[in-house]
Amino acid sequence: MSMGGTVGRLWTKTPQRRFVQLLQQEFHYAPRVSEAILAEAEAHLVGRPDHLRPGQMRVILVGRDAGHGRRLGETAGKEVIWTIDAGEEDRRLEGEGGYKVVRQVRLQRLLEEALDQGAVATQEDVAQALHVSVRTVKRDFAELRGRGVVLPSRGAVQGIGRGQTHKGQIIRRWLRGETYDQIALHTHHCASSIQRYVQTFVQVVLLHRRGFEENQISLLVQIGRPVVREYLALLQEEDSPASRERLEAHLERLGKGGRACGSPKRGAR
Repeated sequence: MSMGGTVGRLWTKTPQRRFVQLLQQEFHYAPRVSEAILAEAEAHLVGRPDHLRPGQMRVILVGRDAGHGRRLGETAGKEVIWTIDAGEEDRRLEGEGGYKVVRQVRLQRLLEEALDQGAVATQEDVAQALHVSVRTVKRDFAELRGRGVVLPSRGAVQGIGRGQTHKGQIIRRWLRGETYDQIALHTHHCASSIQRYVQTFVQVVLLHRRGFEENQISLLVQIGRPVVREYLALLQEEDSPASRERLEAHLERLGKGGRACGSPKRGAR
């Protein structure tokens, strides 16, 4: 029995899953809307806890600022929460592309979650978390890099430029006019993940226009500051008439929906 299958069954039995199903079945909310309501409810009723959800685990990694001249055993560790299995999102992706595609998406997700939390992971860290051999991870690294994907692992993170993570590549393709299906074909991410990245990007842009600072946007949208900086850099780099038109249409819909309203608090950092 695979770990992904076990985690998937556990997720269906959680109170969170039952709450989402109630919203969909009784109130006829769309799946993405139901997930957003769940996130807001958890944030307001129980705060933003650091307890693990199904499919997550805690790992100790090397801090991003640790020097490369020291042995791993001599560097201070940093606790990171990794999402090994993203539930329904991974189930859909596996159905569309098979387990190899899921594994490679998970690999990218773990590396970027580590980076967002101020740490970096080695190929050995990723292999252990995904329960595969280091040789398999090395092959995945080579294949992904061959497709132009930059992987922020330990030793490579210092050379990563703006807009080069898989999230940045997806947003760049979207701004250049590709559909979700076209992006999914080129990046091997499921359409729901791509839609979520685009929605988050639009939220970042809207908050930025309303005067929020990077650290405030990071807290409000619940993404790391490196991702906020990456998205804002893409906003400047992809400033064509076509991309502006596409972005403005989404900003108008978001503004009417009120998902990212208000103004920044004075003195907030």
